[in-house]
Amino acid sequence: MIDTSSSVQLRFLGGAGTVTGSKILVKTDKYQILIDCGMFQGLKQLRLLNWQKLPINTEELDAIILTHGHLDHCGYLPVLVKNGYNGPIYATTPTRDVTEIILRDSAKIQEEDAAEANRKGFSKHHPAKPLYSLPDVDLTMPLFETHDDNEWVIINEDFKFCFRKSGHILGSAIVELRCQGRKFVFSGDLGRRTPILMDPPVFIKEADYLVLESTYGDRLHEQVSPYDELQEVVNHTIEKGGVLVIPSFAVERAQELLLLLNTLREDRSIPPIPIYLDTPMGIDVTELYLHHRDWHNLSDAECRTMMHNVHVIREFEQTLHVLDKAGPKIIIAGSGMVTGGRVLYYLEQLLGDSKNTVLLVGYQAPGTRGNLLRSGATEIKMQGGYYQVQAEIRQISTLSAHGDQSDLLWWLSHFKEAPQQVFLNHGEAQALEALRLKITDTLGWPVTIAEMGTTYEL
Repeated sequence: MIDTSSSVQLRFLGGAGTVTGSKILVKTDKYQILIDCGMFQGLKQLRLLNWQKLPINTEELDAIILTHGHLDHCGYLPVLVKNGYNGPIYATTPTRDVTEIILRDSAKIQEEDAAEANRKGFSKHHPAKPLYSLPDVDLTMPLFETHDDNEWVIINEDFKFCFRKSGHILGSAIVELRCQGRKFVFSGDLGRRTPILMDPPVFIKEADYLVLESTYGDRLHEQVSPYDELQEVVNHTIEKGGVLVIPSFAVERAQELLLLLNTLREDRSIPPIPIYLDTPMGIDVTELYLHHRDWHNLSDAECRTMMHNVHVIREFEQTLHVLDKAGPKIIIAGSGMVTGGRVLYYLEQLLGDSKNTVLLVGYQAPGTRGNLLRSGATEIKMQGGYYQVQAEIRQISTLSAHGDQSDLLWWLSHFKEAPQQVFLNHGEAQALEALRLKITDTLGWPVTIAEMGTTYEL
């Protein structure tokens, strides 16, 4: 029974009109909770939002629910804790583990970047400071409270929720929220119909209000084999006598690449050239696959296969020597959008040589170096310097962890009836509008494109 005597408010504090900084405030007259707590990435005007105080009183916030552990969904948590939040952070167990790895890596990179900026003097801020540090992460992690999927959790008299698997990355979940007789569904990031590592997203049958991601709302993934695409790029680079650098996300993408490359090697579809995994975060996440068997579709043997024939690089001192040995090699390094991390070192050394190839294997948000490379930039700025782009830039989209337009419509088609309202978030303007039109034309559902900062009375 819906309680019509009081309204429920939705307010999008991030992830609206953009694919980053996801935060959705859900508020009644007594309580308020936050769905996701992401960091803004990409364009400078978005990154600057990380330094602005959220327009909420953190001490009045009753709970945070995380859909998954990507930085754009969890990366702002230490800031909120630093600003006084001390309530529960609800997540699945693998999301909690992934988030800790992500946050510690993020804090370390911020500390190192601030130190480098101060040493070289290329920051406008004196001194440059990290958004948060490792001690802030130490204060954040004890607030986590983990729950299994399909387990109903009562937060207070207004809110209860459960997680449903979303098939995006390890531990990712759709959030089904009950509030005053209304049923809210927050998709988080939805996986594809046939993921490589995950199970497909769980179907939801009904909702009064649905908040749906729209990352690839305006496009369809190519219907080609990721094995064939990767094989062609690897062999082409070897024929040139070059190095293949793959900027990679540490969660799910790095593990997919390792599985694909080892399968290609065992099939002798590519030569046995050295493969380097230079992302400590990616190494740690790979180990989590053995601990969370219920959250992916790989066997223990397949999990172990991912690390066969791979040179694991943990320390930066080892990074400095990866390029010493001449000849073709494959380097998988973070970060996936080339916003920071070890991949910058390799690009500084390798971008200027046409024999080399940079392979982009995931979404590249506007304003990121990855997006500039994808768009044909002739030079990019890294660590205060400019570097000419002579290397071949390639991209494959078959490894995306996000469902495309057809996947999203397939998932929606399993609802028994239309929600009262669909809100589209987590997408760029073109993707949002394309998906809005497609849903209204094919399903006849009422769809609103969520606007940043706008409060919706329901």
